[in-house]
Amino acid sequence: MKRSWLLLVLAVCLAFGLRALLLIDATALWSDELYSVGKSFQPSFSSLLAMLREDTHPPAYYGLLWLWGHLVGQSPVSLRLLSWLAYLAGGLVMVRQAMALGQEDIRSRVAAVAALLVFCSPYPIRFAIEGKSYAVLVLLVALAWWWRRSARPFAYGAVAGLAGLTHFYGLFLVLAAAAWDGWQRRWTVAAAALIGALPGLAWMAYAADYLFSSRAGSWIGAPDYALLEETLARGLGHWPLPKLALILLLLVALRSWGGLRRVPWPESALLDQSGLMPSLLMVLGVVAVSFVKPMAFSRYFVVLLPAVVPVLAVQIGGLELNRFGRGCGLVVLALMLASWWGPGFSELDAGVGGVREQDQFRLISQRTSGLADRYSPRERLFNLSDRMEAAMGRIPSPSVPWGGKADLKQRLQEQDQPQQLWLASSGPPPAMARKLKPLLSQLEQAGFHCEPQAIDLTHARLLRCRSEAMGRSE
Repeated sequence: MKRSWLLLVLAVCLAFGLRALLLIDATALWSDELYSVGKSFQPSFSSLLAMLREDTHPPAYYGLLWLWGHLVGQSPVSLRLLSWLAYLAGGLVMVRQAMALGQEDIRSRVAAVAALLVFCSPYPIRFAIEGKSYAVLVLLVALAWWWRRSARPFAYGAVAGLAGLTHFYGLFLVLAAAAWDGWQRRWTVAAAALIGALPGLAWMAYAADYLFSSRAGSWIGAPDYALLEETLARGLGHWPLPKLALILLLLVALRSWGGLRRVPWPESALLDQSGLMPSLLMVLGVVAVSFVKPMAFSRYFVVLLPAVVPVLAVQIGGLELNRFGRGCGLVVLALMLASWWGPGFSELDAGVGGVREQDQFRLISQRTSGLADRYSPRERLFNLSDRMEAAMGRIPSPSVPWGGKADLKQRLQEQDQPQQLWLASSGPPPAMARKLKPLLSQLEQAGFHCEPQAIDLTHARLLRCRSEAMGRSE
């Protein structure tokens, strides 16, 4: 591959990575990120462990985030910066893995394809600046597959253990790898994976009361077509089905006029050494179990990236095409990159109306700064949002925290009732209306009238509620 093309690929990857970094604080922290703040930015490590016993995820990421916050500060930027650094490191490991799996004469092409996939495609970009464990999980799984291919059982077992303690999908993947390698009679790496899985299994036992209750993963539905479509959208970006049709059309054109003699099937050694076979085994197991206890969630399938990317890079990099075929491939690649650069960043860029996961906590925190008597059905998240906004210097530290439904009831029973109160929520409009309804009912029964104050916000509601006695006096 010519040096000029490699430099162009490098420039494109840098552009995507730097754009993600520049957007690190462009959108508000959404609910799951605020929960990461509440879990990890604790005063002590023992407090963190006690809280995580009632949580869906194991402790490694939150422990790392706790340490990171004490080293560089606790803010929205530091929260997301850890993920961005993991995105870079994980991408480099996956590129290096793809090169190691490819034949020597095509390694430059394999590296170029892998770099575009790991630094520019929607799955890694989406989680590159999110205060969740996914980017760190991808890095750990990529390292695990690297050490497994290199036949370094001690390093493999150690990193596999960290992956299992970072996310339960990491644990499931490690167990699937142990089963696969055992079936292949590779007893050393199978034993390394099993030993690495022990800490994750121990944590699962520690948190069993919550994990096996109806509350754990209650937001996840049974597997259906929507799960497949959403997973494809995360991998390919907007309009996944038309993009798949475009790729199929490209293959037909390459087969007919582009010099492609046949569409090669990946060699069994490549599927094995990349970690794709254990990954597919894990997917089958998770989907099967999910018909009984739903746990298949499109976000979590990001764990497949470290195995899928090297295989795709080796297969694409090994295609032998004529001039027409290479031209067609470049056109399709340019269209894909354009869709990833434009719509692919839309949710991360507030400048084009991006609202991450339908939450606008930041704007409510800013608009209610300095106000008293603020109540919400999501009071914990608003308090965490206020804390992060104060850490960024955008609002002063609140003197009075947000209250919830019980706090509002107690306030209305006091002898000295307030003349004015504020209600707020954030999220999908139907959910906001449902959660605000009990609080609105309390206020209406107490003689308050509420009026909307933030009609420009699409995924947040702010209501000023005044007593009827105050309205008559005015």
